[in-house]
Amino acid sequence: MTTTNLTHHHFENFLWIRCSGRGSFVNSPALKTIADKYLESNCGTIVIDLEICPGVDSTFMGTLAGLARKAMAVGSTLQVASPTQRTRAAMESLGLDMIIDLDPADAPWQAKLDEIRATLAQAHAPSNEGTVEDLSEVERTRHVLEAHNTLRSMNKKNDETFGYVCETLEEDLQRHESEENNK
Repeated sequence: MTTTNLTHHHFENFLWIRCSGRGSFVNSPALKTIADKYLESNCGTIVIDLEICPGVDSTFMGTLAGLARKAMAVGSTLQVASPTQRTRAAMESLGLDMIIDLDPADAPWQAKLDEIRATLAQAHAPSNEGTVEDLSEVERTRHVLEAHNTLRSMNKKNDETFGYVCETLEEDLQRHESEENNK
């Protein structure tokens, strides 16, 4: 099983997930698994720490958007800590700032950043939950399609941007499901 570049820890009122490399389709299934487990039994805030994440792809951003919607549905919120300027701009261009708090200055964890990051560095190895390698081709394609459909549903511009991508992924999904059924 491949280890992702995500570490996480459940603090008193929030789940902290730190991405120590690029946020992408490779580690977004693990991100979703970790956050979904937390949301099943908690309604606290989820914080995604992107301080040492050089960038994110559309699948990762779509996964974040989906998690933000799930969090809101249970009375929680999703926040992003320390995104790079480029990542912030990408998230804002897709409208994620409408459902995700990007580096909120008034968040209670802001005063504890060094302590939180030290706790993660000392006590936690990167997660190996739900890595992309653990998924079948059908599950992997379904995950990427779901992330892009989430982005697509957010606004008209995203619908135009990701329409072709989603159509292609839907065709891939049908092909992979057919191949899997013929095994």
